[in-house]
Amino acid sequence: MPSRRFTSHNPPANLADHVAETIRRQLIEGELRAGQRLSEAALSEQLQISRNTLREVFRSLIKEGLLLHEPNRGVSVVVPSIADIIDIYRVRRLIECQALEKAWPLHPAHKRLKQAVEDADAARAAGDWRKVGSANMAFHAGIVALSDSERLSAMFADIAAELRLAFGLLDDPEYLHAPFVDHNAQLLQLFMQGQTSAAARELEAYLVQSERMVLAVYAREVR
Repeated sequence: MPSRRFTSHNPPANLADHVAETIRRQLIEGELRAGQRLSEAALSEQLQISRNTLREVFRSLIKEGLLLHEPNRGVSVVVPSIADIIDIYRVRRLIECQALEKAWPLHPAHKRLKQAVEDADAARAAGDWRKVGSANMAFHAGIVALSDSERLSAMFADIAAELRLAFGLLDDPEYLHAPFVDHNAQLLQLFMQGQTSAAARELEAYLVQSERMVLAVYAREVR
């Protein structure tokens, strides 16, 4: 059986799993940025773990493609490539559109979608675009949760972390995130009305638009 990743519903199997989930969450929340070097001494002190445990965590996240180890340079956060972004959006369309189309509108995960829309509205009003981005990631994680698949949710956690790293390399988070606050609210409305096929079609177009925006800005700003 494959090992299960820690989620809010599955407690971590051990300390290393818990710490890996903490770092993964920091990536998704935008607290760690692409290319950032990770100090073993500072991070082990911050997380209150031994260096041996931290090295185990690093090995796990390197295998997942979220961290990179270079001889004589240590461990750093990966920098996604344009090819990575294209592949991420391909996978997102396959997972999210199917999950949204086939779900029951009163699935318990609809509460996560509503909360994410409310959080994004509040963050937009405060001009906190990093929090808007985090709320957007939470909204799409909620869509995947509609599938009732722990494996798909675990896969999306990795995808969300990589995508957030790409967002973090760009200098204009408002440009990237502002259009999708209202899009998310519209998707939620369609879904709650039982128009799941229409919601899935809207999501497909939404993800295509998002991919084009990210790639256009990425090509200009990332060298």
